[in-house]
Amino acid sequence: MTPIKTPRKVAIVTGASYGIGAATAIKLAESGFDLALTELEGRMTTETSRKVAEAGGTSKSFVLDLQSQDSIDAMFSDVIDAYGSIDLLVNNAGAPSLRKPALDIRKDEWEQLMSVCLTGTFLVTQRMGQHLISSGREGHIINLASTHALVGIQGHSAYGIAKAGICQMTRMLAIEWAQHGIRLNAVAPGTTETETRAAVLQDKDKRAYLMDRIPLGRFAQAEEIAAAVDYLASPGASYMTGQVLVLDGGMTAA
Repeated sequence: MTPIKTPRKVAIVTGASYGIGAATAIKLAESGFDLALTELEGRMTTETSRKVAEAGGTSKSFVLDLQSQDSIDAMFSDVIDAYGSIDLLVNNAGAPSLRKPALDIRKDEWEQLMSVCLTGTFLVTQRMGQHLISSGREGHIINLASTHALVGIQGHSAYGIAKAGICQMTRMLAIEWAQHGIRLNAVAPGTTETETRAAVLQDKDKRAYLMDRIPLGRFAQAEEIAAAVDYLASPGASYMTGQVLVLDGGMTAA
């Protein structure tokens, strides 16, 4: 008797060209998802698409500018046209931390960071909620936060405030949308060895300073953060919503 094949679920991963976003897309493909990969330019996700295929999934690339409502709406329309429906949204895309004392941050710098990290993430999440609720589907949204949202650190105030907003958005919408079968959770990584952190981590003094704060004595790998996202998206986490899962080598416990 031929086994019945169940359709693969569909996940959007924003900022999927490298680092945590790429690792997450590959891990989800291994777990049975097909992927909608977004970046500012579609060609940026070529390598991730290749690795998703090696992991047994299919993928399509879509352009997304988090600072444009039109771009957000167009991306969702295109993904729905391509796949029919969406089961999971992973909000990974963001902006690098603004390393500047709070007293020196200009209004335009503040607004630029917030428009990407917080406002854009909210608007993508809102659009996902509208899709799921209007179609009567259950689904899951996973947000990438940061340990900057949980503890104070000098010179990173704007980024920490934006990521704290992501944590609270996760809690608020988890409560508001629970009645629709929509779960929201967040992952808060500590320092992770990715391309965006390479320059900082190559500085011996900065590397030593960051390492000294971590009881486990090492930085996270992108694949470890992806594994946490994969867990939250799995049936094993089906009773979990409104939570922030911290992966920081014990830094915030110290």
